[in-house]
Amino acid sequence: MAFGHGVGKIPPSEGFTKGIADMGFPAPGLFSWAAGLSEFGGGILIALGLMTRPASFALGITMFVAAFIRHAADPFMRKEKALLFLALAVFFTLVGAGRYSLDRIIRPARYNER
Repeated sequence: MAFGHGVGKIPPSEGFTKGIADMGFPAPGLFSWAAGLSEFGGGILIALGLMTRPASFALGITMFVAAFIRHAADPFMRKEKALLFLALAVFFTLVGAGRYSLDRIIRPARYNER
């Protein structure tokens, strides 16, 4: 996610910001930065297993917007990737990081309770 989709959105281009404005968001500059950071930074954090739940939640919101607002009128084939990323983001938001994550190394007591 970070390098395939997010790195090109940091900093947001004028076209990306215009696309955000065309979707009806009130502060397109702010929302374009939020989308880019959630894809790039969130993708890196999820891959490292660091702050997995908050990063997945932010990425999930971005993918929800991509699937149901940006690609709302598009055929399923255009929405499919955003829906897949949304499903994975929901999964990691609910389940959290795994056994081999930085979250577990940093806060082992939280994971020993399970």
